[in-house]
Amino acid sequence: MTDLELIFSMLGERLSTEATRKKDAQGFTENLDAAKEGGTVAGRARQDAEKTFEMKVVSPQNYPDAAKKKKIEKK
Repeated sequence: MTDLELIFSMLGERLSTEATRKKDAQGFTENLDAAKEGGTVAGRARQDAEKTFEMKVVSPQNYPDAAKKKKIEKK
């Protein structure tokens, strides 16, 4: 995960938290709506950054060393 991917993910999480607090969301449905709202705003920000700077924020780079780690054998 690149720095920008992490930043936009964090933005989505934080905006979702703000929407939840502002609306005093209670229950699954209200929290789901708040999460979608935060994700939508962060997604638009990501798309705007990609368009403005003519670059991709999302990359295929995702813990490339994870596949190489030694796993514990099952007995």
